[in-house]
Amino acid sequence: MAENESGKGFFGRLFGRGQKPDSPAPVPQEAPQETPQESPHETPQEAPAQAPPQEEPPAPVEAPPPAPEPSNPPPGPLEAPPPGPAPAQTPQSWWARLRSGLSRSSSSIGQGVAAVFTKRKLDAATLEELEDVLIRADLGVALSARICESVGKGRYDKSVDPTEVKAILAAEVEATLTPVAKPLTVDPARKPHVILVVGVNGSGKTTTIGKIAAKFAREGKKVALAAGDTFRAAAIEQLQVWGGRIGAPVIARAQGSDAASLAFEALTEARAQGADVLLMDTAGRLQNRTELMAELEKIVRVMKKVDPDAPHSVLLVLDATVGQNALSQVEIFGRTAGVTGLVMTKLDGTARGGILVAIAEKHALPVHFIGVGEGVDDLEPFEARDFARAIAGLDA
Repeated sequence: MAENESGKGFFGRLFGRGQKPDSPAPVPQEAPQETPQESPHETPQEAPAQAPPQEEPPAPVEAPPPAPEPSNPPPGPLEAPPPGPAPAQTPQSWWARLRSGLSRSSSSIGQGVAAVFTKRKLDAATLEELEDVLIRADLGVALSARICESVGKGRYDKSVDPTEVKAILAAEVEATLTPVAKPLTVDPARKPHVILVVGVNGSGKTTTIGKIAAKFAREGKKVALAAGDTFRAAAIEQLQVWGGRIGAPVIARAQGSDAASLAFEALTEARAQGADVLLMDTAGRLQNRTELMAELEKIVRVMKKVDPDAPHSVLLVLDATVGQNALSQVEIFGRTAGVTGLVMTKLDGTARGGILVAIAEKHALPVHFIGVGEGVDDLEPFEARDFARAIAGLDA
């Protein structure tokens, strides 16, 4: 038995030198070797005892080959993914983006109309319910009453198809918005044409400026930007990023600088550079803060020292999600800064997009652009018919 065991020890030493022991504690260096299959019966206790330290050199020689293998496989698998996403890059048409952006508003109106007219004949009660649906969508009392009157003509005591009601709604909305759907035009005789952009905090002024500037740049106009929101360092940096994207100079000063002084310098510099358009950002301010509105008045006064007609356009950026509050913003900013046109953003974030119709009905200010998302192409010139049919949930 002793001989047998010594024999095993001898054969273990003879065949087990390259054995990868199961217990790596004593000699982990011997793990990689060429002949692990020759001694599967070897006991883990004997292999480490007999393993000579001289045999270490071969092990490192065998170790390198496995190491490079993980770094080489990518060529095949990594080449495959790029072709996949390519077809998904097709951009949506503006109509598709508008329809999607107004889907909350159109769904709210559509569901309300269906609930009123499904399995019911038209009478005074159904018209009252319809008016409530339209007012809740912020379409305004006057327009809601006109729509109900049109729906009621010749249809009393009859079943009314909800699609027919939506068609009447779209026609009335289009008639209200057509007079105010006007593009933002730049007077080539004024160099630069100064556009002052105002609005409350969070309405999207700086992003809107960047998107409008990109459109002007694509038209071949030389654009300059003024970072007039001197209260927020982030607003200054954001405008500088937009300027870098479109190759437009950005006139900016340190955070906390006087905005009126910046307006004076920006207009002077833009004129010296021969800019066609100067777009000036301003700090967000609540319309009920008189001291902030007085500061806005000062910016306008200082601009007139350089050009008596400046600013040539004053755009009020409205956040559609604020609903009825937008009406008072139009009124107060109009008195303070002489608003000449509107841009409505975030129509994709509300079920009450009809507020734009109520504003048009009450103030009759030009609506230049509407926004339905964050992308540069999600702000487009306002078209009355497209908006009317999208908010009513009808096809183009």
